Amino acid sequence: MKPQNPSHPAPADAALRAAIRPVICYPVEGLHRPDLAPFRAARQGWRKLSETRVPARDARCFSVPAGHFFRITCVEGPQVGDLNLWSAHDLSERFYSGKTRALHGTHLSSGDRMWSSFPSLRPMALITDDSLDWYGFDAFGGAVHDVIGTRCDPYTHNLLSQGGQYHHCCHSNLTRALADHAGLSLQQAEQHVHDVLNVFMCTGFTRDTGQYFMKASPVRPGDYLEFFAEIDLIGGLSACPGGDCSAEHSSDTAACQPLLVEVFKPAHAPAGWAAPVVNGYDRSHGR
Repeated sequence: MKPQNPSHPAPADAALRAAIRPVICYPVEGLHRPDLAPFRAARQGWRKLSETRVPARDARCFSVPAGHFFRITCVEGPQVGDLNLWSAHDLSERFYSGKTRALHGTHLSSGDRMWSSFPSLRPMALITDDSLDWYGFDAFGGAVHDVIGTRCDPYTHNLLSQGGQYHHCCHSNLTRALADHAGLSLQQAEQHVHDVLNVFMCTGFTRDTGQYFMKASPVRPGDYLEFFAEIDLIGGLSACPGGDCSAEHSSDTAACQPLLVEVFKPAHAPAGWAAPVVNGYDRSHGR
């Protein structure tokens, strides 16, 4: 965080330097913004293929074929979840939260895509509906569904609690879930667990210190975040041990609830949709 009491005096032109207007790092006018109407129309007559109940303070993996929908729903009480996505055919192609943040901003909602890691850099999933899209940004700068937090993990917990051993952090939960789903050892699975989409979590940055904050999630039973899988996916979802993250991030005392993941097969493909190809950058000229 920035020092509150800097060691160096401000120069005479400090105000002029600070007043320079910002420039968007990644102008996205050339990035196709999908029309959601065909995707929402494709939900008519869809058929549920599976449902996965994610227990409180635990994680589960699920499979979603390309061209299918999946929906994460709050079912019993306010609860946030940490979402990982992998290509079903290559676990090294996984959700790239940092690039997704650079393209779409700190928090995601309907019409935003979840992009995969290099060298593929292609859409993995499109957010097609968000029952919390009404929330926007609150007076504290908080919003829901962020791609700024990493995931609660036992290593940081151990560091900050001076030796505390905690095994239900989302990183640990996702590691165990992927190991079970893919038949990997815990050591192998851990290498594939990555920074997440914090589903339903309400977060932002403090204006004075720039620190990442969390606050009670506005999610309630029946709220959902819906996706359309653009490639064959394995998803991993952890029901965070912080519950609604109103007080603690990793805890055995916070009130925690399960989450539900449902996978649906549409009656027909959304009009105009085609499965994305890998990024067209020619790497042979850039090495």
